[in-house]
Amino acid sequence: MKQKKIIDRAIVIKIAGLSRLELSDAEAASYGSELAEILNYIAVLNEADVKGVQPTCHPLAALKNVFRKDTVRKPLPADVALSNAPDRKDNFFKVPKIITEP
Repeated sequence: MKQKKIIDRAIVIKIAGLSRLELSDAEAASYGSELAEILNYIAVLNEADVKGVQPTCHPLAALKNVFRKDTVRKPLPADVALSNAPDRKDNFFKVPKIITEP
């Protein structure tokens, strides 16, 4: 196994800044060791023998598309479509106003 990588506090702070995260001193200290462990595990994975393993984009790549064909159907009547609406007005869903004037 290769030498373990060490992530110091300055690198953690730099990564947090790039990610737009604010970290406390305690978080920065603990994340350094956690990031180092992740990188060490990636190094272990890189040592795996993958000769003869075909690359895949998804483990379930053999599955086929399960979409149905589009067919023209008669729409639901407004009363049926709005039957579970908590509030409605003139055959439309009524929702709270979320836009306010400046």
